[in-house]
Amino acid sequence: MRSLWPRGLVAHVARHPSCAWTLLRAGWPLRASHWWRRAPFLPLPAPGYWEFRMTTYGGAGATISPSAMIEAAEWALRQRVRE
Repeated sequence: MRSLWPRGLVAHVARHPSCAWTLLRAGWPLRASHWWRRAPFLPLPAPGYWEFRMTTYGGAGATISPSAMIEAAEWALRQRVRE
């Protein structure tokens, strides 16, 4: 499985702290079921789901830049339907 952390994401978030909140809000619905039962005990997407998303993003071996991940998270938040 490719890493969920694109190269440079931590440095990008350190320079732009407001991006952390955006990533958390957009990523929370993607967390794997019962994530607290398996190490590393973090609310991360299931490995198969992440593989699928990266394959549809750019094909086999695709990587995503930190800025593209932030843009995708912002887009996902704008698409939410308010009830």
